Amino acid sequence: MLKIIWVILSLVLIGLIFLRTPQNQGLASFSTKSNLLGSPSSAEQFLNNLTIFLMMLFFICHFSELLKLNFFNVP
Repeated sequence: MLKIIWVILSLVLIGLIFLRTPQNQGLASFSTKSNLLGSPSSAEQFLNNLTIFLMMLFFICHFSELLKLNFFNVP
């Protein structure tokens, strides 16, 4: 069951990463941005937060799988 969740999380994360717009456009981005800090819009902020949350779930699944396989030699 954990492996199925792991695969689904992997596919969703790949899709989310492809949905995000590139952040680095070189030096030309300084002349086109009105705000140099580049505060993201609400949609970008939501995608950033969702990506971070799903990455944390992915790593939790990964480490729980390692513990189940006794990779860390935990008694």
